Amino acid sequence: MNRPRMTAYANVLLRLLLQRAGEDCNRIFLINWTTTDWYSLTLEGERHTASFAIGGPEPQRFASLWLAGLSDAEFSMPSGFVADIEVVGCPTLREDGKVEVQIEALTLDD
Repeated sequence: MNRPRMTAYANVLLRLLLQRAGEDCNRIFLINWTTTDWYSLTLEGERHTASFAIGGPEPQRFASLWLAGLSDAEFSMPSGFVADIEVVGCPTLREDGKVEVQIEALTLDD
């Protein structure tokens, strides 16, 4: 099965999001990631939407800790920057006991 590759900004952003979880990053499972081109009159970049499932003990608490302060976080990217990032809606408890969260972000070229 051929899968579309993630863009360079998407790969870096995913890595940076997982780094926020530290040693517990293995509790975070990527469900879906979409990236679309984004343009304004003077800037260009990418809009990202990602869904994650969080497992392990107390997934709701872990999700809250992982996402705390996300919209104010500084992300160091080799090129470009994260102009905007936020959690969409509230984390939801799934039937399998995992918590699902959705994040949207805008990355811009330098």
